[in-house]
Amino acid sequence: MTAEADTGTFRVFGTTAVLLVTKPGSLGLARGIADSELAAIDKACSRFRLDSELSFLNDSHGSPTQVSELFGELIEVALRAARLTSGAVDPTCGLALAAIGYDRDFTEVQAGDDGPRGAPEPAGRVITPGRVPGWQAVRFDPARRLVQLTDGAQLDLGATAKAWAADRCARLIFESAGCGVLVSLGGDIAVAGPAPAGGWQVRVTDDHAAGPEEPGQTVTISSGGLATSSTTVRSWASGGQRMHHIIDPATGQPASSCWRTVSVAAGNCVDANTASTAAIIRGEAALPWLRDAGLPARLVAHDGTVQTTAGWPASLPAGRRQ
Repeated sequence: MTAEADTGTFRVFGTTAVLLVTKPGSLGLARGIADSELAAIDKACSRFRLDSELSFLNDSHGSPTQVSELFGELIEVALRAARLTSGAVDPTCGLALAAIGYDRDFTEVQAGDDGPRGAPEPAGRVITPGRVPGWQAVRFDPARRLVQLTDGAQLDLGATAKAWAADRCARLIFESAGCGVLVSLGGDIAVAGPAPAGGWQVRVTDDHAAGPEEPGQTVTISSGGLATSSTTVRSWASGGQRMHHIIDPATGQPASSCWRTVSVAAGNCVDANTASTAAIIRGEAALPWLRDAGLPARLVAHDGTVQTTAGWPASLPAGRRQ
């Protein structure tokens, strides 16, 4: 990340958040805004909180349910992502994620917590595909903020909510602090306001928390958003199988992709993350799709081979830091 800014790091949504501001002394204000907004978003759409609006909606048994303005906007964003990707990014994958064991905070999933904390996973567990009814099963009346889940649909907004939260926090902090700001939520990055001299330098890798010595590339952004989706980091073993959190709606299983990591730059973070997630699911078809959309992207195959689209910057020559 760019050094010419005050920096704060904290944990949220089961991942690491980084907050950078260009005005000295404004980090406290920025952190206060971020904490308030992220707490409200977590209360609205966490799948792992019994008191969240999302949990209440998933337990509504198909009854029309009125939602808050915030949660309604999050649902609209998720449905827009589904439309733009022809259903590749689908918010009705809640049951499929639960079926592969992602039914609690990721730190517990990774630890193999299938009962008492720290208990080993039952031997021979068979993983069966979860059902993805499809985003059309979500009936939403934005004027009245009424939502009805049909066909047994269960929502998970993980493919869009975190990125949208980064966009929202960056915008609100800029409006209040009047300075340049970068918000990274687990590698979902949004910037707002005037960038520092030379732009925001961001390290793009499989894992947003990896050190500079790990394979990757440093790129510069000055506006919009940048997001990376990967099958290598948020992954775990279950029933002798390697699982990850990106569900292919066509199968209800973790996407079997030729790409291990995809990074995309776009006008905002939620569009970048929508595209990077869809690219993992689309596999080889992602290249022409991203080119037609004019989205700069970096796609890394399982053997480390890199392909880029639409003006993504080339890697630096050998011997220079990437």
